Amino acid sequence: MFVVSGGWTFGGNAQARATDGVPAPALDPAVAVWRDWNAAYEQAMWRCDRLQELEAAVAERVDALWTVVSIPGGEETIVCSKAALDRIVGERTDMAAIRAKAEAELDARQAHFEVVATEIGYFEGLRAEQAGFARVAALLEALSGTPAVSLSGVVGKLDAVLRNGADWEDRSAFPWPQIRSAREDLMRIGRQLTPHAFFPGG
Repeated sequence: MFVVSGGWTFGGNAQARATDGVPAPALDPAVAVWRDWNAAYEQAMWRCDRLQELEAAVAERVDALWTVVSIPGGEETIVCSKAALDRIVGERTDMAAIRAKAEAELDARQAHFEVVATEIGYFEGLRAEQAGFARVAALLEALSGTPAVSLSGVVGKLDAVLRNGADWEDRSAFPWPQIRSAREDLMRIGRQLTPHAFFPGG
């Protein structure tokens, strides 16, 4: 005898039956989508952690991507882009040499960053992370459009919403405690009805 993710038990004659002997529906399609979402989410989070490691490795070898511009009669200003340099210098002809030097420094720092980032694999990691979270978003949308046919399926939907949102926000703020409470209530009720059932996030 074995139990599938929807919480329904199958006997030796392969006839689906619930634990109370009432015929059970087929495997919940929402649980099946949740499984795909869960695998994609775990992989995306791993890729996110990996990207942070790559960022730290790049930071150890690359100076900050900015330069300091000394404005005649003014204070020194940190410039992070040529657009920012344009706003500071404007049409001032007396700052032509300062602009040229600042642009050269920005170009050199950017070029060095790109060389190091490529060697370390940062850009590849960034693309992988973006693709991973794009898949997570697509599966979350698919899950929201998949009707649940069991408490396990409903729990799976709440689990995906909870983890997808609360992992990036204040877990103690609305609506995460309320969603977490609803998920736990459904899991408790579900286990009373089908003790051997699988519940996502349980």
